[in-house]
Parts: sequence; C-alpha cells; structure tokens
Amino acid sequence: MSRCLLAVLSLACVCMAPSLGCKKDGGSAGGDRPARITIAVVPKGTTHEFWKSVHAGAVKAARELDIDVVWKGPLREDDLKEQIDVVQSFVAQGVGGIVLAPLSDKGLVGSVKAATDAHVPVVVFDSDLQGGNYVSFVATDNEAAGKSAGDALAAKVGKGNVVLLRYQEGSASTANREKGFLGAVAAHPELKLASASQYGGATTESAEKASESLLASLGADSGGVQGVFAPNESTTFGMLLALRKSGLAGKTHFYGFDASDKLVSAVRTGEIDGLVVQRPMEMGYLAVKTIVAHIRGQSVEKRIDTGSTLVTKQNLDTPEVQALVKPDLAAYLGP
Repeated sequence: MSRCLLAVLSLACVCMAPSLGCKKDGGSAGGDRPARITIAVVPKGTTHEFWKSVHAGAVKAARELDIDVVWKGPLREDDLKEQIDVVQSFVAQGVGGIVLAPLSDKGLVGSVKAATDAHVPVVVFDSDLQGGNYVSFVATDNEAAGKSAGDALAAKVGKGNVVLLRYQEGSASTANREKGFLGAVAAHPELKLASASQYGGATTESAEKASESLLASLGADSGGVQGVFAPNESTTFGMLLALRKSGLAGKTHFYGFDASDKLVSAVRTGEIDGLVVQRPMEMGYLAVKTIVAHIRGQSVEKRIDTGSTLVTKQNLDTPEVQALVKPDLAAYLGP
C-alpha cells in the first residue's frame, strides 16, 4: 500500500471518529460535505415538567436545522457541582456550542468563561448569568411575569396579608420573579407583606415543609394569610400540598409559576387562582436556533424574550392556553 493511500485513509479515520470535536463548526469537512454541528443543552435539572418541555423544543430545533443535540444536566436543581462538571466535560469534548440554564448566576461564570476561551460559544437560557461571556440570553421577562402574578393576587385579595415563598438563593430567574411580585405588592398599600424571607428549596418535599412551617407561624388556619405566591414549579406544588393539609386550599388565594398536570388540575378545581406559564418549548427551540445561527456566522439578538401567560380557570380551556399547558412532548421525546 502506498504512502499516499495510507495518508488518505488516516485522514478519513480521524474525520469519522466519534469525537464531538469533529463537529465543532458549520464549515466543511471532507471536501464539500458540511461538518455536522453538535450542541450540548444543559438544563438546571431533568425531573420537572418544565425541563422536559425545554428538551422537546431543543429536539424540534435540531430536527429543523439538521444538527445533533446532546441533553444532559443534574438530576436535582440544587446540584451546582454536577452542573459545573457537565459543562466542563462538554468543553473538553469540543462540542460546537453549549446552551445552558445556570443554577447560579455566579457559580457558572468561570465555566462559561472557560468555554468561551476554548472557542465553544454559549447561549444562556431561562436564568441569567453574571459576566456577559455568552452569545445571547433566551428567557421569560421574569420580573414582568412576577409582577403579573402580584397584580392578579392584589385584585383577588383586595386587603390583607400576603406571603412570598421564595425558591433558592443564586437563581436569577426566580429572584427576578420575586422582585416583580414584591414590586406589585408595594404598589398596593392595602396589602401587607407578612413574609418574604423563607426559601422552599429545589424539591417539592423541601418546599412543602417550608410552606407548612410558614403557614403555621403566621396563623394561616385562623385567617392570618389571605394570599400566597410561589415562583416556580416545585415551590408551587409544595405550597399547594401544604395548603391542602391545613384545609386552606381553595380558601387562601394562591398564584404560582409553571405548569404540570397536577398544578393545572388545581387551577381547574379552584385550589390555585392562577399560574404564570412560560413557554419552555419555545425557550429550548429558540436557544438552540440562536446558538446555531451564531456558529454559522449570522447575527443574533443579545436578549430574546420568550413571553409568559397568566393561566386561570377562565382561560384554561382556550386553544392557546391548552397548547401551553399540554405541549406535544411525545412527538419529540417519544412515549
């Protein structure tokens, strides 16, 4: 076998190897054949319904763009170390780009800078990150979304004590929702903020315990609380369970965030007055489309607002809201 032929075969083996680095950009490989792009999508967690919808949106974009998407994140939404490890692993593999929902607005700064330094571009979605070392931020206008819940709760309660159950420190998305809610409450002097210092944590179980303690300390069962707001799926469900245990579900006005079958059912029965529902499929879809556009040399917006909707019993059965609360995940993620 000639040296020339050996060289050609060696080059072919390198380009056909399963390394993600061979798929790093949108240029050409092996003549005119375009290199295939691989995008890593790293959510905050993988168990909540919200992230499943994000995953479906990412897969939808991948199919349209004819690229590969790798989905990997921590199981729990409080496992910052695991998320950092996942990001660093993808950088080491040389993926074409990373789409990241950071668990901490500070904790992922170093990892994202390292990715950028390694020429692996990053699009941040859902929750913002300090430092600005990313291509674009794709998310709900969380402060405006929190304000919409606060205004709605004020209209329902009229006058009385209201409570904010926070999510967890370091989460920029929920912090902005909480900020928007508190701003709305402050604009209604007839409302008294009875508590805004308690955190529910990353799981339904921790949120339920925090909610039970909070409601008991404020004498909610004897009329000490007229309204409650929770800023994400786990805190909303945890608070709902606590209200049920204390016999206050459907009696205490309650607004939450995000949608799952159990939460939507609670809206229908009147146990929850309203849910601020994001567009997680759209978020995953646009985040992947944005990073691929950047890789292919197209200009992209630095900030993309994916919007939100206040879902109530009155609008729950409209086609628009049903499409939000019951997205067709099976078409993208399988049964």
